[in-house]
Amino acid sequence: MQEDAENAVRMERDASAEEHQEEGLVLDLTGSQLHDLQDVELPVTLCELDLTANRLSTLDTRLASISSLCKLSLRQNLLTDASLSPLPEWTSLSSLQELVLRDNKLTVLPDVRIFTKLYVFDVSFNEISSLKGLSNASATLKEFYASKNELTKMEEMEHLHELELLELGSNKFRVMENLNNMVTLKELWLGRNRIRVVNLCGLKSLVKISLQSNRLTSMLGFQDCLCLEELYLSHNGIAKMEGLSSLHNLRILDVSSNKIALVKDIAELARLEDLWLNDNQIASLEGFDRAVAGSLRTLTTVYIERNPCATNEYALKLKSVFPNLQQVDSVLF
Repeated sequence: MQEDAENAVRMERDASAEEHQEEGLVLDLTGSQLHDLQDVELPVTLCELDLTANRLSTLDTRLASISSLCKLSLRQNLLTDASLSPLPEWTSLSSLQELVLRDNKLTVLPDVRIFTKLYVFDVSFNEISSLKGLSNASATLKEFYASKNELTKMEEMEHLHELELLELGSNKFRVMENLNNMVTLKELWLGRNRIRVVNLCGLKSLVKISLQSNRLTSMLGFQDCLCLEELYLSHNGIAKMEGLSSLHNLRILDVSSNKIALVKDIAELARLEDLWLNDNQIASLEGFDRAVAGSLRTLTTVYIERNPCATNEYALKLKSVFPNLQQVDSVLF
């Protein structure tokens, strides 16, 4: 029932967006190399404004009066903290649903308290060092992106209990914390951080998790994520495959570039399609079919190159065992 309700909301939003496009209320100025908007007409009935890849260093004050604006993208511009300081006073924009500030020159999280209906908030690829101020963001937030910044602590997120996607990759996090209330979270992206231990804080609705390029030595911690379909753990220091046997919905498992010597704990998984084991220490393919017995007919892609076992036409050997295999490393069937 909840999923049906969420789908209905999405369909309504998409239909609304299409209606606005038909009415000509969408203005896309992507890549126009604008330094300002003084020669651009900004209708007060505008619903979507895309200013991606320009040279803007200030916000045009006319934006403050476009009360119908739902989506605003200022991605890849030259905006600074001072550039965004007028935002809290532009209360006519309170209905904004998507705000994209990706790839600018921000060092602090902008004040977005006036956007009471915000669904998407993106501040990735800036130089933000703290999430202080995120507590002012609307609890309606569904997607929050803050990758490639200078963040060190997960904080001020406790009220985001409707969040479905959280992207915090390429930062400086050492600890997974303060995620407890995100009971609807489906995607968690934490690659390229400094995390040593998996702590999902009781989250059970996750469908996709990435902890690539961290400092993990164990893959324990995912046992209760029974909805999990995609798990990315490459480029860590993991030596043992464990804690995976309960993940019966898993379709993609990436444990490449670790220290794994034995494939195990996935024999009962019946939906695996992609299995990435390359750049490990697997000595032999003997018993490999038993190790992945549950997904004998579902596996379509296996990466196993740069293991000691990857010799003597290993791709053809695997193809003879797995009837629906379509790819082994770079070999396509």
